[in-house]
Amino acid sequence: MVTQIKKNVKTETWIDSSWDNYLQVLETLPDEKGKSYYHHQQYRIEMSPLGNSHASDHSLINYIVHLYGTLKGIELNGKDNPTLRKPNFREAQADLAFYVGKNANVIPWGTSIINLDQYPAPNLVIEIASSSLADDFGKKRLLYEDLAVEEYWVVDVKKAQVTAFKIEKQGSYRLNTSQVLPNLEISLVTEALLQSRETTHTQVGNWLLQQFQN
Repeated sequence: MVTQIKKNVKTETWIDSSWDNYLQVLETLPDEKGKSYYHHQQYRIEMSPLGNSHASDHSLINYIVHLYGTLKGIELNGKDNPTLRKPNFREAQADLAFYVGKNANVIPWGTSIINLDQYPAPNLVIEIASSSLADDFGKKRLLYEDLAVEEYWVVDVKKAQVTAFKIEKQGSYRLNTSQVLPNLEISLVTEALLQSRETTHTQVGNWLLQQFQN
């Protein structure tokens, strides 16, 4: 909980800081609590309660990507809240990240922090936004551009909407169809989220099976 953090550590905003000071701040956080980001000599700590809606969308999006990969024969490995670190420069703890294709098994088992000086960035990163939407579209998007992620999705929990971006040459542009997961229409993912507001993930999964097998 936020009360467990030192009083001088602000959350839910970007704070000017050196890399070394950022690492010291991380040591004050409760184990496995919160998410942290570092970019352009600023850090952000997110400790807000995420709630049922965020957790449900997180679970469903994770399921959709794995289901699509399995049915289409796409090799991939998913990471839940991984730490992606470019030492001294950048860090992100995405909600979801996926290594796809030839990179699927590139991160050795047992790796805790993914050092991007040693390993490639994920092919796909996804942020589930319930209270941080503006930041996910803004500064975090710039962070993932600089980390050279290939594709970035933002899931708007309140609107049940997915926005996807192709990242290249430290820039990004909107996608209607995923390139990392070939031929997956982003509108289909959005429709699955909308259906999940009215029914179970099992029923949504049955519908997705029909769509993916067409």
